[in-house]
Amino acid sequence: MRRGADTRLLAILGDPVAQTVSPAMHTAAIAALGLDAVYVALRTPADAVPTVLSALASVGAAGNVTVPHKEAAERCVTRKTDTCARAGACNTFWVDDGHLVGDNTDVAGVAGALDALGAGSAARWLVLGTGGAARAVAVAAAQRDAQLGVRSRSPERGREFVAWAARAVDLAVDAVHGPGDWDVAINATPLGLADGDPLPAALSELGRGTRVLDLVYRPGETRWVREARAAGHGAADGREMLIYQGAAAFERFFPGTAAPIDVMRAAVARALRA
Repeated sequence: MRRGADTRLLAILGDPVAQTVSPAMHTAAIAALGLDAVYVALRTPADAVPTVLSALASVGAAGNVTVPHKEAAERCVTRKTDTCARAGACNTFWVDDGHLVGDNTDVAGVAGALDALGAGSAARWLVLGTGGAARAVAVAAAQRDAQLGVRSRSPERGREFVAWAARAVDLAVDAVHGPGDWDVAINATPLGLADGDPLPAALSELGRGTRVLDLVYRPGETRWVREARAAGHGAADGREMLIYQGAAAFERFFPGTAAPIDVMRAAVARALRA
């Protein structure tokens, strides 16, 4: 497809960002529908997030935000959806009538991934981490009336997360420090992106029937997912979350256009085999 002055620019901001397959997923969707747009990854240092978002907004661009910038991006947008405001984190942005608008489609992504794992009706969730992805998990838990526990390597951040959830999401969250009997355990930290990363949680600390959802994805799956499955847990990495949040984001970028989810899923599968 020819690119010109009218080509729409879409981008994903993060640091690191080389690991993301969002460009492959969205590029496949754009090509399938014959849209005049291009989607690129931009490595963005933390102190450059406001400047980069402002520059993209000035040319009518749109896109996504990944770790570790979702909370910073939420503070940069001038308008936000209710979901973005509740989560206090922004992973999707676009320009509407001159305003930079933020949304959080990770919430839909978490729900879709849990449904795909067969844990959509789970009543007891454990989230590992307290960042932007964990906030999306909390909003999804509130929407599904689930009980939520949080485990953080930093007791202070754990307490802050509990207080934030009570204030912003009207959800009572328990700070968890030891083993527990959970229906689903969700890794919302970056652990697993690198080969030498420790496991987000020891499998011995989870209940026997706990399903494991790792929001991290990588070729060959993460070690946590592989070891959980070998130990008899139902387990999945973050590719289904990526697809469902990506489909929701795509429909923000192109209002009135249904995201080609099957095309996006196939593109993610190809990219993670490469």
